[in-house]
Amino acid sequence: MATARKKPASTDETSAGEAKPGLRILKKYPNRRLYDTQTSSYITLADVKRMVLEGIAFEVQDAKTHDDLTRAILLQIILEEETGGVPMFSTSSLAQIIRFYGGAMQGVMGGLLERQMQAFTDMQSRFTEQPASIPFPPEAWTGLMGGYAEQSKTLMNQWQEQLKSAGVIFPFVPKK
Repeated sequence: MATARKKPASTDETSAGEAKPGLRILKKYPNRRLYDTQTSSYITLADVKRMVLEGIAFEVQDAKTHDDLTRAILLQIILEEETGGVPMFSTSSLAQIIRFYGGAMQGVMGGLLERQMQAFTDMQSRFTEQPASIPFPPEAWTGLMGGYAEQSKTLMNQWQEQLKSAGVIFPFVPKK
């Protein structure tokens, strides 16, 4: 399910495709079209991207099986963004992500990336809350980035503790 804040979901969904409160349901048909059950209209990936940017909670379901296809659609949007302009991920970073699949670290890495992204989002929110009339001097950047670095360090320490408690020891994990 994508993240959330706006319009309520339609309540006319039934059985396996039953809507959750506050969740907008999008149906994916075999012809690759997406149908918004709230507006009763077909939409594009650009519309789904707009929903993500606006923080609208939604779930994409296969129209026939009601399987959750949300992640696949979000990955499709990321692929379009990566190929359409200035990519966010380098070839090296994508290769490193792929290396984590299928290994013992796959689940841990997903959680770590999610917490890092949340910490960065929190930092970005604090920055945007700064009134435009107040200049943002270089020292403020240092403080803001220092706070992010400290959060990152804390998250890494938590990750290391989780690894230790799971009995996984790596040479790069310092023993305390």
